[in-house]
Formats: sequence, structure tokens, C-alpha cells
Amino acid sequence: MVSSNTARTVVGTIGNIIGFMLFLSPVPTFKKIWEKKSVEQYSAAPYIATLANCSLWVVYGLPAIHPNSTLVMTINGTGIVIEVIYLALFITFCKSNKTRAKLAAIVGLGLVFVVVLAVLVLTLAHTPKLRSTVVGSFGMAGNIMMFAAPLSVTKTVITTKSVEYMPFLLSLASFFNAVSWTAYAFIQFDIYIFVPNSAGTLLGLAQLLLYAIFYKSTQRQLAERKTKAAEVSFVQQNKFEEPKVASHIVISSTSSPPPPDSQEV
Repeated sequence: MVSSNTARTVVGTIGNIIGFMLFLSPVPTFKKIWEKKSVEQYSAAPYIATLANCSLWVVYGLPAIHPNSTLVMTINGTGIVIEVIYLALFITFCKSNKTRAKLAAIVGLGLVFVVVLAVLVLTLAHTPKLRSTVVGSFGMAGNIMMFAAPLSVTKTVITTKSVEYMPFLLSLASFFNAVSWTAYAFIQFDIYIFVPNSAGTLLGLAQLLLYAIFYKSTQRQLAERKTKAAEVSFVQQNKFEEPKVASHIVISSTSSPPPPDSQEV
């Protein structure tokens, strides 16, 4: 019979793989941002929340805080690096200097908070159990924020009946990531991982339902927009051609011989 430690390691490894896919899922979104040199209506909230969440769980996984949590540290450490890259691109392509400064300040303050929390916990809390309780409580809040962050565009989705700016791959990967870590926490019960990932499973499912509801209307809007763009391009092209036709007509009329005068008898 497979021991709980082995089962936990296997499920945790699967969780690392799915988590890595989750962190890479916004790549198509950032490819569009890079090509257009603009963040358009995309929200930075999911990436800020994910960075904060990963930072907290790296602290939680430290041997001095919660022993035997190497798999928690590895995936969240990877997540920190990836999310910093995303946010750097997001800040770079913000059109508003005010928004750019605001995002940079939020990211900076969030990282300072995590560092201060780690120092205080390691200094003032003298047992792994107490340290796990403090950091785990913050981690639960951060995890729920990460899973809920893509829902920040829910109002826009419902108003516009479009999921164009709610990336599908991010929602799908979030759902499967939450399921895998819920199972991981259940094998050797860890309430600080189990609670937020159970909530994340429900929130991920809600995002996928929104996507299913508004998928057809989104495709219709994109098709209409493409058709309209083609019509505008056709009209503009004709505008450039019309003066050439008119000038040709004028030249032709002036080059033809004048009508003969009436002959005198």
C-alpha cells in the first residue's frame, strides 16, 4: 500500500507541473500586449495577487516555519520569477504614467510586507506551529485573492457580454491547480492549503462558467468588429482612388477637340 508521504509527494509533483502551466498560461496575453505595445483593457490584478500569494507561500514553505514543504517552495519560487517578468511588461506598456507609478508602488509595498512578515515571524514566534499559523493565515488570504483576481473583470464581462479580456487559459489552469493542491492538502491534512484551494476550485469553476455563457457572444462581437474594420479599410481605399479617377476624367475632357462652331452660310 502506498504511504501517505509517497502519495503526497506524487500529488505535490503533479501540483508543481500544473502550477507551472498556470504561471505560463498568460503568455498569449502578454504576446498580444508586446505586439500592440499596450495593455488595452487587461487587468494587472491577477498578476499582483499571484505575486503576493507566491511570496507568502515561499515563506510558509521555509524549513524553519513549516518543515517538509519543499514542493510548496519550489513552485511558488518559480511563480515569483515569472510574475515579476509579467508585471515588468505590464508596467512598461501602461499608457498612463499615473497607473504605471501606482502599479510599481503596489508591487513594491507588497514585497516589503512579505519580507517584514518573514523577519517578524522568525524573530518573535519561537515554534514552527505558531509560525505556520501566522504565515498560513496570511497565505490563505493571499491564495483566495489570487483565485478571485480574474473575477475582477466580471462586471466588464457581464456588461459587455464578452470574455475577451478574461483569459481562458488562466481560468482553466487556476481551476486545475486548485484541485491538485486541495488533494495535496487532504492527504496529510493542512488546513492552510486546503481551505483556500477548495475556495479556489469553486472560484475557478465560476470563471469557466462565465466563459461558457459568454463565449458565443464574444465570438460574434469579434467577427462583427473584424467585418467593420474590413469595411472601413475598403472605404478608405476607395477615397484614395476617387481623386485619381476624377482627374483622369478632367484631363480626358480637356484633351478632346472642342465641338465645331456652327458654319456660316
